[in-house]
Amino acid sequence: MRGLTRLRTIGKNVALVICGASLATAVASMTAERPQSVNRDRSGLAIDGYDPVAYFVNGRPTRGRGDIEHVWNGTRYRFATEANRERFVKSPEAFVPQYGGFCSYAVSRGYTANIDPQAWTIVDGKLYLNYSVRVQRSWEEDVPGNIRRADANWPTLSEKQE
Repeated sequence: MRGLTRLRTIGKNVALVICGASLATAVASMTAERPQSVNRDRSGLAIDGYDPVAYFVNGRPTRGRGDIEHVWNGTRYRFATEANRERFVKSPEAFVPQYGGFCSYAVSRGYTANIDPQAWTIVDGKLYLNYSVRVQRSWEEDVPGNIRRADANWPTLSEKQE
């Protein structure tokens, strides 16, 4: 791989030429490990420390414990029980909130907003969080339409979050 030159596009208009095996390998590994756009605090904690699995298992928001955590895609998740952490480790995609844990209603309207872990809905086996219980009521007025719009908006919004 020594002497290999690679052209990588960064953003919309900038190209970076990488020469040499070690630099190319380092950059490739950084981009392969790049986490998804996730709503997390400065310490990397998602969902304000609430257990993502508990929404499905307990049917209610449950605060996770600081001594039961798992890091996935560069984000820390907390769990109320070891069993919940194990469920998450086996299938994280089944439990992480949609749209990186940003307010689903906001994403359906073309922007991102923080969430209140108490404002949540599970639809077709997916967890959706909202800014507040009041905003959740707006979300629930047209769940299928809001999901359709949020799904369309999320690819562009997630790029802005990186």
